[in-house]
Amino acid sequence: MQQFTCPYCGPRDQSEFTYGREATSVPALDASAAEWQRFVYERDNPAGPHAEWWHHNHGCRQWLEIVRDTLTHEVLAIRAARPPEDRG
Repeated sequence: MQQFTCPYCGPRDQSEFTYGREATSVPALDASAAEWQRFVYERDNPAGPHAEWWHHNHGCRQWLEIVRDTLTHEVLAIRAARPPEDRG
């Protein structure tokens, strides 16, 4: 099983995390239906490094941005999806 190093909890088994989606910006609330359609249903499928959002649901329950190589599954970077200073 693959390991992710959570910035809050340290090294953890991938089974503690749940994949969220590719890390992209969310459309504005008043965006067109076509833009929301693309955001919800269309996904990139790159070969190589790809930023993804993962939820540490069996740990600190924080959202993380993980950059993973889709060809090798190597984890290239992990950071908090929203740094502590940005949380309300």
